[in-house]
Amino acid sequence: MKRDISIQFLVGLVGWLSFFVWVNNAEDPYRYYDWAVTYGTIAPLGVSQKGILINGMFPGPPIEAVTNDNLIVNVINKLDEPILITWNGVKQRRTSWQDGVLGTNCPIPPNSNWTYKFQLKDQIGTFTYFLSTLMHRASGGFGALNINQRSVISIPYPTPDGDFTLLVSDWFNAGHKELQRQLDAGNPLPNPDVLLINGVQKSLSFTGIIGKTYKFRISNVGIATSINFKIQGHTMTLIEVEGAHTLQEVYESLDVHVGQSVTVLVTLNGNPQDYYIIASSRFTKPVFTATAVLHYAGSNTPVSALPPVDPNFRLHWSMKQARTIRLNLTANAARPNPQGSYHYGTIPIVRTLILANAATKINDKLRYTVNRVSYVDPTTPLKLADWFNISGVFNFNTIKDTPTAGPSFLGTSVIGVILHDFVEIVFQNYEDTVQSWHTDGTSFYVVGYGNGTWTPSMKKRYNLVDGINRHTVQVYPKSWTAILVALDNKGMWNFRSQNWSRRYLGQQLYVRVWNDERSLFTETDVPPNALFCGKAKKP
Repeated sequence: MKRDISIQFLVGLVGWLSFFVWVNNAEDPYRYYDWAVTYGTIAPLGVSQKGILINGMFPGPPIEAVTNDNLIVNVINKLDEPILITWNGVKQRRTSWQDGVLGTNCPIPPNSNWTYKFQLKDQIGTFTYFLSTLMHRASGGFGALNINQRSVISIPYPTPDGDFTLLVSDWFNAGHKELQRQLDAGNPLPNPDVLLINGVQKSLSFTGIIGKTYKFRISNVGIATSINFKIQGHTMTLIEVEGAHTLQEVYESLDVHVGQSVTVLVTLNGNPQDYYIIASSRFTKPVFTATAVLHYAGSNTPVSALPPVDPNFRLHWSMKQARTIRLNLTANAARPNPQGSYHYGTIPIVRTLILANAATKINDKLRYTVNRVSYVDPTTPLKLADWFNISGVFNFNTIKDTPTAGPSFLGTSVIGVILHDFVEIVFQNYEDTVQSWHTDGTSFYVVGYGNGTWTPSMKKRYNLVDGINRHTVQVYPKSWTAILVALDNKGMWNFRSQNWSRRYLGQQLYVRVWNDERSLFTETDVPPNALFCGKAKKP
């Protein structure tokens, strides 16, 4: 009898294990896209001009996906220049090959195509994509990428009655090639001509029902301009920032800096009429404004007078607001475990990087630097050089961990770290403008903002409990911002200014996250369809 029971137990155990393996080996859903990137005629200001379209659309087609979906995006380049598309905020777990920047990929030549293949692994939230090459982003080629929660994972707020996506951008009538010529000549980027919401300056309308609550996804897809966002007569409850659920604070307006995304809930609890949705530029002279309309279904009352925008140069107010954006420690994100179960404030820091930006002149032309180095892309992508041990492309001695004295110079900045290093990074801004910094391949905890020059004594002011987890952070004028980051994603990752003229003229670097084990559990092999260029030859 005991032997029979043991056999039955073993049979049952084997069956259960077989089911477990089958479930875990079952692939997540695939979503397929064919995108043709072309020039086309657009009229964001009512006058025809040349823009960059994806499948004939400006902005490009939105991606609506679910956590762990696999994306297959075939990009056909019909422009007259090589291009890449980067997926702003997608972590590319094990797949830095798909990141879509010149440090990891050879660009897609004109009249050819390349297919991106990656998974939205363990992510939720509001993200974007855009052309990462040259100044293409200034003429279009951007769009929304929304990752929705799996049905088995609860959300920390009532299910909204609708979902609206708003892409706010600054717009330059000059076009990307003219802007590039100005930068190449050593001139700074001019002021934008206008702001746009979803490609238009006004006349866009979003309709809802009185008493219902709607999710608004707001992304700043501009190249230079911080914005302030508000909805006339309504408050906004912040629920998510770049893939992290937040404490649900209520705001009358929110600052959203270049490259950032926020998600809010808005309840239609006003009188049934039309209300302005307003995006206005921050820290600019003059102030630029784009508007849309929040329309109550059934209402025939149009918008009234446009309310005044918030005071433009409230830097201290903006920094105070930034400190109120904190992590919801009890909420799940893409997985069922609470966000607060990761106690980042107790992890020993193995390295501190102080990255100071500056505007300078090199060879009598304007350049932007990080720790005196103005980044120049080599002809061979760093990732390919690293993978195939190609010498002469980069080294780890070009850029230092902290600012040093001396003249600025052109170089290829790469910082080497070991997989799983926990690093403190301080972005030091000595200039009079707001900066915006982004990290590919990872997100980070924002632990502090402050005026002046950072010193180690500032650590006493860090938020080591519920700092927000995000991929892009602002650095205020003559100020610093501190982040903590676990570099647990193997690959070659772009750390860059999201202010695109600054990035184009050198304000970026790469972080190589590495260990000496080659394993598919930490990083995939070079994809079969990889493009090769420079010193890298197809094996």
